Amino acid sequence: MSKKSARLLMLVLLTLLLVTPSSVMGNEYESNQIEGEAPVFDNVSVHDPSIIKEGDTYYVFGTHIEGAKSNDLMSWTRFTNGYKTPGNALYGDLSANLAESFKWAGEDDSDSKGGFAVWAPEIFWNEHYMNEDGSKGAYMMYYSASSTYIRSAIGYAVSKNIEGPYTYVDTIMYSGFTRDEAYDANSEINKKWDNTNIKELIDDGTLTDTRAGWFNSNGSYNNGNFPNAIDANLFYDDAGKLWMTYGSWSGGIFILEIDKTTGKAIYPGKDGTTSDGRLIDRYFGTKISGGYGKSGEGPYVVYDQKMKYYYLYVTTGWLAADGEYNMRVFRSTNPSGPYVDAMGQNAVLPGNVDHSPYGNKIMGHFLFERNVGDPGTGIGYGYLSPGHNSVFYDEDEGKQFLVFHTRFPQRGETHEVRVHQLFINKDGWPVAAPYRYTGEKLEKINKEDIAGDYQFINHGKDISKTLKKAITVTLNKDGTLSGANGSWELVDDYHAMVTIDGKTYNGVFLRQWNSVVNKVGMTFTALSSEGVSIWGIKTIERTDEEIVELIKNQLTLGDTSAVIANLELPTEGARGTQISWESSNPEVVSAQGVVNRPVAGAGNATVTLTATITKGDATAVKTFTIIVLAEKDARLVAHYTFEGDLSDRTKNVAAGTVTGNRIDNSGGEISYGDGIVGQGADFDGESGVRLPNGLISSNQYSVSFWLNPDQLTDFTTTFFGARTNENWVSVVPKGPVNSETMVWSGSAWYDANTRMQIPKNEWSHIAFTVDEGKINVYVNGVNRFSGVGFPNVFTSTNAVFALGVNYWDLPFKGLMDELLIYDGIVLTEEEVKTYYNTGEIPREEKPSIELVKERIQQYVANPGIRNSLVVQLDNAQRDFNQMEKFLNEGKEKQAEQSEFNGYKKLEHVKERIEQHSGKHIEEGNAEQLISMMEYILENQTPSS
Repeated sequence: MSKKSARLLMLVLLTLLLVTPSSVMGNEYESNQIEGEAPVFDNVSVHDPSIIKEGDTYYVFGTHIEGAKSNDLMSWTRFTNGYKTPGNALYGDLSANLAESFKWAGEDDSDSKGGFAVWAPEIFWNEHYMNEDGSKGAYMMYYSASSTYIRSAIGYAVSKNIEGPYTYVDTIMYSGFTRDEAYDANSEINKKWDNTNIKELIDDGTLTDTRAGWFNSNGSYNNGNFPNAIDANLFYDDAGKLWMTYGSWSGGIFILEIDKTTGKAIYPGKDGTTSDGRLIDRYFGTKISGGYGKSGEGPYVVYDQKMKYYYLYVTTGWLAADGEYNMRVFRSTNPSGPYVDAMGQNAVLPGNVDHSPYGNKIMGHFLFERNVGDPGTGIGYGYLSPGHNSVFYDEDEGKQFLVFHTRFPQRGETHEVRVHQLFINKDGWPVAAPYRYTGEKLEKINKEDIAGDYQFINHGKDISKTLKKAITVTLNKDGTLSGANGSWELVDDYHAMVTIDGKTYNGVFLRQWNSVVNKVGMTFTALSSEGVSIWGIKTIERTDEEIVELIKNQLTLGDTSAVIANLELPTEGARGTQISWESSNPEVVSAQGVVNRPVAGAGNATVTLTATITKGDATAVKTFTIIVLAEKDARLVAHYTFEGDLSDRTKNVAAGTVTGNRIDNSGGEISYGDGIVGQGADFDGESGVRLPNGLISSNQYSVSFWLNPDQLTDFTTTFFGARTNENWVSVVPKGPVNSETMVWSGSAWYDANTRMQIPKNEWSHIAFTVDEGKINVYVNGVNRFSGVGFPNVFTSTNAVFALGVNYWDLPFKGLMDELLIYDGIVLTEEEVKTYYNTGEIPREEKPSIELVKERIQQYVANPGIRNSLVVQLDNAQRDFNQMEKFLNEGKEKQAEQSEFNGYKKLEHVKERIEQHSGKHIEEGNAEQLISMMEYILENQTPSS
């Protein structure tokens, strides 16, 4: 996907100055850390952000027509409305305004079928642009319209107002065209080259003809050598010429000159090669990076007047959370290259080679992991797939900023904008600050303040999915390192020189705001001559005894009074502290936390776990009492038919209750309309349904239901289950990834994305199954997602469940019907498909006397009461068996008496369960038993 970017106008940056130290925290933090006013962050999701400043306001524009603004680069506010049309915030009537580009790609076509694909805009102020009214100066938006991985177009629109509306001017670059008539799947667009602007350029003499090399031997587009027309970026060179770089994967990144008065491309007109052997194409321009289908996108060039270099930023790898996205940089003394890295390697690849060694890697996947005993909360601080950046230079402040989007560990495909300050090291290369920008600036550093333990990240040069976790490295007072072989040195006021294993890294020492501990502390960032970046974040000075005691105090296993799932037993704490475990009953709970529940009816088990915490000579011991619940039978837990009420047809659980617009409030109203079978529940967009707690309490389950939405709103849930408000599963018709329908889970974020959006005003069937972390999602009987690693959310017996509402988002508006919830059962694909086609409920189990007896054995702790109830049920069953015998013998009077006796015994059992509810039988279990007894008494023959 694609781009972003920004202009280097002179801007005045409002910095957040951090105030002097406070002693409030005592020795909790090192003496050289200063305490400041906490910065305020308001985050936004703008993919491929392109940055610009207008007045005192910073703007980012990105993919899917998203935009946000800020006065401080920390607190952002969205001002766009995505693909809404008409009434689009930036383009008005989107379809009509960009119609010329959409003739080629990007609207209701192929990969964008049913919607739009407008990606990676470049926002650019051009003081030379000649407007239609004769005035000069306009904001120019160079956007990408795309339908496949190669069929794309770059167009531009202009406005005198930074927030629009923008008016279409021209489409200047096309890709993915073919020699002869051809069509992509789900497309009616003829891809032949003469449907692009190339025919017009030939007709007016700009080009003499097509180039044979544009096409493979079969007439298809040669995307191994030529670009995908997305990810535009504009910049002025030192002579005042305007240039555009663009491209993504395919044949690489290209550059060509732009007429600064019209915004149109100045095509080379003829083919050739540069003096260093790079391709010059009559239409596409000059190749400056990549090629051979290798990853590399989001080019961004910035000229540094002081260094006299053009810096080319490129992101390599796949962009998703499970991808390899990482940012790299090259430089050149000429706008059209050659661009080289710190090793002197050309950014244009020499062939179909491994391209991970090319380019200085600024950052990739990383995690400064927080272990037990470390300050702060959560898992720590880290990014996944940071990239597609723009760069902003503030001449007045002398500050430069790297602006990009990133995903995060354990947060799925959720992405947000981040801004990090850039610094030029002594070798003339940019290095990025380890933390996001909060107003910090370079200042004189005292050497004494540097020494200490650091969490250390080496970003390497790889293009991989590996999440690089920090290790501990000590910068000793004598200039040596511990935890790595090498040395460190403070050069001048703040320059850092770190040598590790014979490799020297040059960068800066910098005080930054640490958002994990909410303090300011020392950091460093540096780059080697091989283009490898390293980061360090100073930790708090503590003795081994202090660390062990902190770990003992913080070590917790959560609620251990009703354990039904494996326990996570940490084996390492802060600063490499070791934690070992012993179990009093390894067959039930092992020293690794593996839980084996007693079989149904065997009763619960109690186990003691002992943790031994060791660092150096310091040791502490902590014990935990674990109660492991016996297993329960796998079954269809509930079947809500919504036939005029919220009752469960199986009678296993209680009826649902109406809520207001959130899961935890009241005041709503549910009505009933035409369902997929009989009636369905009609949600008004202001109400929801709270279901009984504990419907699912395992990592094997299935959920199935029908939906008919009146409207689709962002993040709105339909089926919602949560262990806590941070650990949940949600079926979202319009999710955070391309507005597609998905099963979403947090906070160990997971997106089970169907890659489609269910329609409004018609019925769709949704089902999902989870089997020990493997998830399958079905829409209308078709498997739309299959993945592994799905979070184990329902690890307690009291998880909350709701329909149409959660803790945060707008409620669902529309109809819902035939909700099936299975615990311990994973439906097969064939079962889901059969149910969709026939309506035959999979594995339906109706309440029976035998089933009630099984439940009583599980739910009633008092043996006297338990045995008495079971005996009465056995006697009732004996009466019904006798009734059948009498009927077969023609003794109707005796049969009636036996039937009467049986029903009286059943009614007595029901009454006794009601009496013991909340006393000898847990209230929720009693409600289930009562519902089952009512079903037996009212809806079926007792012997069944």
